[in-house]
Amino acid sequence: MSDAIRNYRNVVEQPWGRMFYDLVWEQLPIDNDTRLRILDFGAGFCLTADHYAKWHDVTAVEPNSEMYELRVKNNEYTLITQGIEYLQSVADNSYDVIICHNVLEYVDDTDAYLKELARVLRPGGLLSIVKHNDYGKVFAYAILNDNPKAALDVLEADNTEDSMFGQRNVYDDTYLVSTLAHQMAHIDTYGMRAFYGLSSNNEVKFTDEWYKSMLELEMKASTIDAFKQVAFFHHLLFKKE
Repeated sequence: MSDAIRNYRNVVEQPWGRMFYDLVWEQLPIDNDTRLRILDFGAGFCLTADHYAKWHDVTAVEPNSEMYELRVKNNEYTLITQGIEYLQSVADNSYDVIICHNVLEYVDDTDAYLKELARVLRPGGLLSIVKHNDYGKVFAYAILNDNPKAALDVLEADNTEDSMFGQRNVYDDTYLVSTLAHQMAHIDTYGMRAFYGLSSNNEVKFTDEWYKSMLELEMKASTIDAFKQVAFFHHLLFKKE
């Protein structure tokens, strides 16, 4: 197993890793009093799949063996070690909620994935997509990493960069909205990680006071357009019509 995957797994246990998930779960309008069929496509270490498996029937799809071998397994969910071929085998309107977080940047044919995700979602169902946002990376490089040259490179690049999962393509929000418009209503966009990833003072992040206050600040900022524009991630919600 690669050191990069092990280090990434360690990050999600740290306060600056956990906050990503706490924000996502707060932003997702999922009714835990009604049992739903949920698909977590590109589930990674299955933190979100495991979280919702406390109340729902969850299928976690993750083809990367290094990631699913380190998955969280506190609750019962179904693990599928495939990719788009699983979607292609699923009947229309199979899921009430589909979660696809930081996945579409790494696929070869984004349109094909979106088509399948929309097909297997039931009418009235919720699609949650989290994606990287270039302007947020500019802040991270310039402030957290003290590397203005890297920040300039982001602004001048062709929207592709290398990552531990291969080449990452950062696409605009309008691409998702326009591509899904024939089937989906865009109901909301949240910003994520406007502030909590900018400080290099990790010691303070292990205090309850910092975590509680920062989580509240991030939630408030996630709905304000000015902060959305410079957040590291964007969380888009769609409803199938």
